[in-house]
Parts: sequence; C-alpha cells; structure tokens
Amino acid sequence: MNQKKIEELLRKVKKGSLSIEKAVEELRELPFQDIGFAKIDHHRAVRKGFPEVIYCPGKSPDQIIRIINVMNDKGHNVLATRLDKNIYLKIINKIPTSEYNEIAKTFFIKNENIPKNPGKIIVVCAGTSDLPIAEEAYVTASVMGNKVLKFYDIGVAGIHRLFDKINELMKANVIIVVAGMEGALASVVGGLVNCPVIAVPTSVGYGASFGGLSALLTMLNSCASGVAVVNIDNGFGAGYIASLINSKIKK
Repeated sequence: MNQKKIEELLRKVKKGSLSIEKAVEELRELPFQDIGFAKIDHHRAVRKGFPEVIYCPGKSPDQIIRIINVMNDKGHNVLATRLDKNIYLKIINKIPTSEYNEIAKTFFIKNENIPKNPGKIIVVCAGTSDLPIAEEAYVTASVMGNKVLKFYDIGVAGIHRLFDKINELMKANVIIVVAGMEGALASVVGGLVNCPVIAVPTSVGYGASFGGLSALLTMLNSCASGVAVVNIDNGFGAGYIASLINSKIKK
C-alpha cells in the first residue's frame, strides 16, 4: 500500500464512505499481510519504489496464484519471475490484462503508473542460448520504468557484431551483459564503454563450464574497470540493479 492509497483511505473516512473500523483493518496490512504460508510485503513499493517481486520456483501453483491475487487485489503492480506457462494459463482467464513473456517466464500486471526514468539501459546477450536470462533482465528493467534496448547474439566468437553496435552502447547509462561459456563478453564491453556494466553469467556451456561457474569466475576477475557481477542466471537481479542506477542518472 503506497502513500496515495493511504490518503485515499483517509478521504473516504472523512466523507463517511468508509468506516473507521474498515480503515483500521486496511491499515493493519500496511507493513505486510500474513496469508499463512507467506507474508506479503505491501510496504515494499514505498521503501524501494517497486512492489515485492514473486520468485516462483519452490512455490506450489496454488501458492503462486494466491500471492498474485492478493497483490493484484491490493492494486500493486505484480511481477513474477520463473513462472511456468502451465500456471500462467490457469491465471490468464481470471486476469486477462496480464502480460507473459514465454522466453523469460515472466508475468506482469500493471495496476499503477510507474515513473519513467530518463536515460537508457541496454541488454547485450552473447548467444541465443542465453536469451531466457537476457529477456528476464530486459522485462525487469522495462517494467520498472526504463527505456531498454536489446542487442542479442553478439558474442566474442563473432566480435564484429558487437562493434557494429558500439555507437548505441556509448549512449547507455547502464549496460547489462549476459553470457555463458567462458563469459568473456562482459570484459570486452567493459573495456569499450564509459558507463557501469552489470555482468550476468549464465549456466550455458559444455562440461567444463561447470553450470556457469566458469563464466562467473571470468566476470569476477575482469580486468576492465566498472564491471559488477550478479549471480549465475540472475537476469532479474541485473535488471533491478540497472534500474536503480539509471534512476539516479539525470540524462
């Protein structure tokens, strides 16, 4: 519940269209709402600028749907990550205004306007196999109010494809680089641009890539300045951080 909704409750009480008892009941859920298996943080948008995001793996379909419904009923913007398409199909009939990205497995309901951040975020993806993570970063940054461009399949195996986009890359406030295998693309981009680079190692690669550990270590050991690294396959985390950085840059 944000400040706007609190003010709306107070107006209703003053007008007599809402009882004090009902208003107190609504306000009781301001910090969080305990629904038994989860405590939904309704105050997150006030503190962070964006509501709590639902990470779906490990939750049952009924739990996911219940959390989505509670957040939607409270008027929050709802973003869920790693949502299986079969669960989405159960939801779509009840919430037809939702958006689902099948590649990223992200689910979004827009209930409130999100302030637009100036500037630009660019998502760079090394190969087609990295698309699910790149799309997760793209969707996250986009729904948080950013202009986001994406340049895919421009890894170091054909580095001329990256150089073809260098003029656009130089205009970005933040660049997210998603790569598996040895993860070299983040260092290359970091050495070319003058903005923060958020590197996302993916679990894509042959046996000795160790499920993304090889790319993670390469990115952590980057000699290029200005490269920060999130966890393996954490496109959501990269998109969120990129949005926070971009919101502080006034251009």
